Amino acid sequence: MAESRKSTLVLVAERAGVSIASVSRVLNGLPASPQLTAKVREAADALGYVPDATARSLKVGRTDQISFAVADVGNPVYVAMMHEVARVVSKAGYRLVLSSTGNDPQDQIELLGSLNRGFVDGLLLSPLRVTEPLVDALRASRLPIVIIGSLPAGVDLDNVRADSVAGIGLAVEHLVGQGRKRIAFVNGPVDTVPGAARLSGYLNAIDRFGLSTSADVQIAASDFTYKAGRKAAAKLLGRSTPDAIVCANDLLAVATLKELTSRGVRVPEDVAVVGMDDTDAAELANPSITSVDLGSGKRAKAAAKLLLRRLANPDAAVKQVVIEPTLSVRESSVVKADAKETAEVPA
Repeated sequence: MAESRKSTLVLVAERAGVSIASVSRVLNGLPASPQLTAKVREAADALGYVPDATARSLKVGRTDQISFAVADVGNPVYVAMMHEVARVVSKAGYRLVLSSTGNDPQDQIELLGSLNRGFVDGLLLSPLRVTEPLVDALRASRLPIVIIGSLPAGVDLDNVRADSVAGIGLAVEHLVGQGRKRIAFVNGPVDTVPGAARLSGYLNAIDRFGLSTSADVQIAASDFTYKAGRKAAAKLLGRSTPDAIVCANDLLAVATLKELTSRGVRVPEDVAVVGMDDTDAAELANPSITSVDLGSGKRAKAAAKLLLRRLANPDAAVKQVVIEPTLSVRESSVVKADAKETAEVPA
């Protein structure tokens, strides 16, 4: 008769001819002689015994799992981050558990409550909105947590963020250098952390170069997605005639590019386009899109290392890291000399 797959430690001990304590020692990864380890593993395999991961985690005080919670698992930025985080934590012996929380801070608070019951050893969280209740929940959490993104002043948590203000400044400076003077802005929701930071960067840069900050050339999409970007770009172009458009991420930039070309507007000859995040979407677009690189991979790697540091030393001093932006110039913002000459010849 086949042995049950739910064989207990007692059956494994009887088959191996050792004590239950010895079986528990081996299966929990504690030091044991090679002979004992071989006997127990052979008996467990023969019986189809699978250790109870929950019980083991309660006993040894760890799960060997790390959670990475983001707003949208389909966003290319989060996908790039996930790959980098997985590489770092897997080398340290951890499995990565991915969660998609959406934009509502309450969903993240509920996730924290669930994770605090012992399902993971630590959390990497990238919230779009940071509210007082979320901050309170983060402070009260027993879990080691690292935030990818900006935090309000006075919140003492490990975090890694990009300098979005400087990033938008790079985009506007580049466009001014290309002779653009009517620079519009397609943002995401301004009540989010990135939306607020990127609007601030746009207004600062426009003011620095003495350009118009008219409300007609600014629009906030309902989300940082392609679909929301198409609607926002259509509305913007229906009321203004910019010669350049900066977009708060690459999905919005691709949407804006699509809206422009659908209207017969040439990019970059008539209107230049610049995105943010420097994802594959920007490079694959036609024309390829100039984009501000906010170092998504670097941010993810730094955050994962900070979390491993916190797990190893819970009393370590809080560390906050800023990743500086760079600009990847592509076809969407630079007019070739021969194209410029052709555009200047009267019909």
